Amino acid sequence: MHAHPALHLTWRVVVTTVGVLVIVAGLAMMVAPGPGAASVILGLFILSTEFHWAHRLLRPARTWFRRAERYGNRAREELLRRLRARRAVRKGLAAPDPD
Repeated sequence: MHAHPALHLTWRVVVTTVGVLVIVAGLAMMVAPGPGAASVILGLFILSTEFHWAHRLLRPARTWFRRAERYGNRAREELLRRLRARRAVRKGLAAPDPD
């Protein structure tokens, strides 16, 4: 599509329209029930396939997502560790944890 000038312009218009619609829907979901922030990020992701400025705007979102992912993994591991310790105490295999 990028080789033919008419198709390239048409593709960019379609991508822009879809991306903007998803962002507007996300902004509406910020006040109405729904995944507003996720929709805005998805709209920026759609726009970043064609526009460098949208790609640059996504950089902080990627950083935030990686931090949130690490936090979630740590929280899950802590929860599983506590559950295993409780089971061990119930079975009488270990002393209670001083948490």
